[in-house]
Amino acid sequence: MISAIKDSIKSTISVIDAIYGDDLIIEQISTSVSIICQSYRAKGKVLFCGNGGSAADAQHFAAEFTGRFMFDRDPLPAEALHANTSYLTAVANDYSFDLIYSRLVKATGCIGDVLFAISTSGNSKNIINAIIQAKSQNMKVIGLTGITGGQMNEICDVCIKVPSNVTPRIQEGHIVIGHLICELVEKELF
Repeated sequence: MISAIKDSIKSTISVIDAIYGDDLIIEQISTSVSIICQSYRAKGKVLFCGNGGSAADAQHFAAEFTGRFMFDRDPLPAEALHANTSYLTAVANDYSFDLIYSRLVKATGCIGDVLFAISTSGNSKNIINAIIQAKSQNMKVIGLTGITGGQMNEICDVCIKVPSNVTPRIQEGHIVIGHLICELVEKELF
């Protein structure tokens, strides 16, 4: 048991070390911060989406922007698109689960807003549809994925690919990157 615990922690550290050593990822984090700050300065908002654990991350990051991260400050407009369960279940039932995010992006997204899409595979159909919708509305799209980026790699303005193909390690990388983005946006704007 002890060995398994240490191996798992070592695996996580390896992924975080790979992120740390990847100049492209570091540059993409910086670019993402710039995109989000530009949107906020223009009175825009950030819409987050994901499925399963990525939905939890989406809600977590939205809360960091609207609440606080490192220090007390004014709230920043951000929303996790899955948070309204009545909407989510109605659209999934009446239309398709593939449309749950794209319809809400169409209804609430504006030019200058940012869609922050999270998918370990980069291929989740409802996430892809949301990205396509956001792009059609001249929104910027930041993606967080695993090592290949999947379809998101081709359609996001910035696609940050965590260097792993193991879902839990990818998700751990997403948390580190998301926290970095929250911290840097907060420092830049306040």
